Amino acid sequence: MSPLELLVSILSFTIIINLLLSLRTLLKRPSKPYPPGPKPWPIIGNLPHMGRAPHKTLAAMVPTYGPLIHLRLGSVHVNVAASASVAAQFLKTYDANFSSRPKFSGAENGAYNYEDMVFAPYGPKWKLLRKICSVHLFSNKALDDFRHVRQEEVAVLTRALTRSGSDPVNLAQLLNVCTTNALARAILGKRVFGNGDGSACQESDDFKNMVLEMMELGGEFNIGDFIPSLQWLDLQGITNRTKNLLKRFDNFLSKILEDHKISGFDGGIHTDFLSLLIKMKDDVNAEGVKLTDTNIKALLLNLFSAGTDTSSSTVEWAIAELMRNPKLLAKAQHELDTVVGKHRLVTESDLGQLPFLQAIIKETFRLHPSTPLSLPRTASESCEINGYFIPKDSTLLVNVYAISRDPNVWSEPLEFKPERFLPGSDKANIDIKGNDFEVIPFGAGRRICAGMSLGLRMVTFTTASLVHAFDWVLPEDQMVEKLNMDEAYGLTLQRAAPLVVHPRPRLAHESYSNKYI
Repeated sequence: MSPLELLVSILSFTIIINLLLSLRTLLKRPSKPYPPGPKPWPIIGNLPHMGRAPHKTLAAMVPTYGPLIHLRLGSVHVNVAASASVAAQFLKTYDANFSSRPKFSGAENGAYNYEDMVFAPYGPKWKLLRKICSVHLFSNKALDDFRHVRQEEVAVLTRALTRSGSDPVNLAQLLNVCTTNALARAILGKRVFGNGDGSACQESDDFKNMVLEMMELGGEFNIGDFIPSLQWLDLQGITNRTKNLLKRFDNFLSKILEDHKISGFDGGIHTDFLSLLIKMKDDVNAEGVKLTDTNIKALLLNLFSAGTDTSSSTVEWAIAELMRNPKLLAKAQHELDTVVGKHRLVTESDLGQLPFLQAIIKETFRLHPSTPLSLPRTASESCEINGYFIPKDSTLLVNVYAISRDPNVWSEPLEFKPERFLPGSDKANIDIKGNDFEVIPFGAGRRICAGMSLGLRMVTFTTASLVHAFDWVLPEDQMVEKLNMDEAYGLTLQRAAPLVVHPRPRLAHESYSNKYI
């Protein structure tokens, strides 16, 4: 048999197997109906309906099918929650049933085979990793202990921006250096990029590109995950790219881990998060779970990928929106000048006195959620939502993007209007920390983003600092009315074109070199 004949035979066998699986699914239909959704194609199901921007494609289905949509992607049942009320049922009423992750190749090949915190199944190992992070990195005490680090790194960023002179700067690059070094100093006790001058370098650009590639791959719908018999073909090349990307990340993380072990623990006194993790390796908790080097590297991968670019890109979106709305920018600067003045930089302790700035942050998260389509969850048991059958092992996706632009909830949902969150408005008391489902940029329930508190602090403080310290001007050949606001879809919502701008210092000269007071 020739190679071509062999390939044809294998594909024919694959088609027959998938037809039989589809027939079995039809014969096992439940007594209650599945939620409504577009008619699936044979074998491949609704995969062709997803498009290049699934969050937008799925949002466009809501007027036709309603806020609870059923899809069949290959052989996998997928349910999409696209309204606050439906999301609340999945993530609050039935949260325990949807607290685990489905198996898929991206986590297997790109997250150390589920040894991390983000993609780990719900269970003892996940609980241990989550508890360690919650207590030692993301608690209010830990965040307060490292407040000076965030303030110092943002001050470094402002000084770097003042040095730009007449040259425009790629704000995305410098924000990435700032957020990565701020996180690294909390985790590792040192910066990972640059010499402390805040400028981008080849290593920081390479790291950012690695994170962007991870987010791009994470947002792809891999055919092999939904049609397992085709997984070995890797038709889109996603599996091979993911494996190669993990090798690059592993080299970066392994060096960090080994260097930390060699340098010791500063005389045995815990000074950073990684030192604590290394010390905990020999401990076994009450459920017999202990950390391994792989767990530590997988956790570092989560923190450095999810905790850096999401924050920096949200700040970038906020500055872009304010540049398009100069009256809002002027109002925010007036508030900052009133509270802070023009002779020092903002501190985190000022943020509670800045209601308009806080409203800008909420509106940025509403209009540009960093994760527009939630990380998938899976049903541990069958259940019923809104009278529809949700089968066991089906996948849940929450369309955060659609929910925060729901015209039934938000007036002028496509407009950037921070005033909707100001005291006295009907949305003034909306919480974006997972309690009010109209805006859930960090998710909700048991699998809510572990780093939410840090992300909120970093985004709010960095945005406040940039708004206060600078006026923002586009390069001469660009008009603010035509600023590119297109999205580059991936696991996270990036700008299609980085924001390139001229920062113009607006504070007293000594402000940019003074220590915080």
